[in-house]
Amino acid sequence: MFQLDGRVALVTGSGQGMGLGVVRALCQQGARVVINDYYPERAEAAVAALQADGFTVCAAPGDITLAAVREQLVATARSAFGEIDILVNNAGVPPGMPNSLRPFKDLGDEDFERQLDLNLRAILGLTRHVVGGMCERGFGRIVIITSESWRLGMPMGLSNYAAAKSAALGFMRHLAHEVGRSGVNANAVSLGAMNNFGYDEIAKRTTAVGRAGTPEDVGAAVAYLVSNEASWMSGQVLPLNGGSCTA
Repeated sequence: MFQLDGRVALVTGSGQGMGLGVVRALCQQGARVVINDYYPERAEAAVAALQADGFTVCAAPGDITLAAVREQLVATARSAFGEIDILVNNAGVPPGMPNSLRPFKDLGDEDFERQLDLNLRAILGLTRHVVGGMCERGFGRIVIITSESWRLGMPMGLSNYAAAKSAALGFMRHLAHEVGRSGVNANAVSLGAMNNFGYDEIAKRTTAVGRAGTPEDVGAAVAYLVSNEASWMSGQVLPLNGGSCTA
């Protein structure tokens, strides 16, 4: 089950952390994967490590908030492996975050724009590049990695981040209805406290399972959503939070 032999995947923001966990999981299931990261050295290091393990990957670094970079990214993927079957929109943390978190009253327009650029406009732009071909070929999987901040209000200075994430989820639900009968699914994975940004101790206290999430946890969830077996799963937000929110 969940085999991805012959599939081509593009995963944004995947040079490290949760994105790299997604890449590794997809590779383990047989996919060929394009690794995008804002920092070229991270993308290249990830490619070297995965190639050493025998996986088929390539690097396509760049800032996906730029339209020209998105176009080049898709072109690189097609040149390397062929048409894109799987798009995982994982990139979501702009440079400087989380150190730049501030209450809404202290935020300016630019603070919202940079979140919208990465967590909404980049997703719209990349999806536009690939979804037509997916529909023509009769198969496609689009996944958005979001966080539980869209669902749960928190006094952490995340209003601009959560607003952009919520907008992307609204887009995903409508897209699912537009393309579902063409064999294309659109879903999201909503992450709770992960083992980055120092959330391990918080997760021990607040989750049902008593630990933070890992890149492997995220990779497993995405591997299901992009598989043939997920053909009846579309327009959904899959909570992956260790039981911190069970409503």
